[in-house]
Amino acid sequence: MARYTGPVCKLCRREGVKLFLKGDKCFTKCTLEKRPMPPGQHSQRRNRKVSDYGLQLREKQKARRIYGVLERQFRRHFALAESRPGVTGENLLQELEMRFDNCVYRLGFADSRKQARQLVRHGHFDMNGHKTDIPSYICKPGDEIKVRDTSKGNEYFQAIQPSLARKQIAPWVELNTANMSGRIARIPGRDELDISLNENLIVEYYSR
Repeated sequence: MARYTGPVCKLCRREGVKLFLKGDKCFTKCTLEKRPMPPGQHSQRRNRKVSDYGLQLREKQKARRIYGVLERQFRRHFALAESRPGVTGENLLQELEMRFDNCVYRLGFADSRKQARQLVRHGHFDMNGHKTDIPSYICKPGDEIKVRDTSKGNEYFQAIQPSLARKQIAPWVELNTANMSGRIARIPGRDELDISLNENLIVEYYSR
């Protein structure tokens, strides 16, 4: 599976905002705070006025990097969002939020989406009682995500279980810390997403 393997702090510097790609480490060790300029030899020359297309592109790239998806995947999510009734931009964010790896992250089983994707790919979770290792699987309301019985003895899950109850989870998911499982209660509304994105710019980018 193709994925970005370069330095993630470089992505935050390119977008000029914290994308929290390292989870809690972004609060204590942030390269953006020390070097706020874009990466590259000629970064100082990039402080010129950005065109409308440039704003749209940067917002699309920011969304891609937050959720950790490649361009082809992102286009597929946008096409599905566009085909659904309702506001396309909000539909797009809901599509991205309902990805399996993002739901694992929102339930607090991982500190970042990248870590959640790795846990899913390694087969540590059951979806509705069946082993599922596809990060892009789109969850639905009522779906149950559970740490597999064979993985509960894993050193990682043993370490995080005591702190699960103290984690702040998304309001649209329900967490059962006793058996390390969670349920998708509903599709999130736009006001429930703590994502600093202007989804309208992304819609404009693909509507050119």
